[in-house]
Amino acid sequence: MNDSAATRTLVIEREMAHSPEKIWRALTEGPLMEEWLMSNDFEPVVGHRFSFRATPVANWSGVIECEVLVVEPNSRLSYSWGTLGVGTAVTWTLTPNEGGTHLRMEQSGFGPDQDANYKGASYGWRKFIGNLERVVGEME
Repeated sequence: MNDSAATRTLVIEREMAHSPEKIWRALTEGPLMEEWLMSNDFEPVVGHRFSFRATPVANWSGVIECEVLVVEPNSRLSYSWGTLGVGTAVTWTLTPNEGGTHLRMEQSGFGPDQDANYKGASYGWRKFIGNLERVVGEME
């Protein structure tokens, strides 16, 4: 990863009227992840290498290579995002509260030359988290 002193972190937080267990399912079950994020071969096992796949566009293959870094059921999930060892890290933290769950998504490790990636991630994650909330709301 990049030197933390020279990197930026994107943080998006949201209150969701759902239990951490329900949100956790949407964050860790491949078919549910595909509904709100992208197709994938994710497994919630530390060290598991997987990829997210989207429709390729100009200058992007549509594939994001990842590795699971942390799995703390119903509480914390983290995975690398991008070229293994070179990209960023995404960390989800779920904190129960009276109304349901405080969701915190942090993507860290954006280098000083990754301004466009940071801006794209900011836009993309807001959209994805909106989709996540919809999917969780539709779950049994």
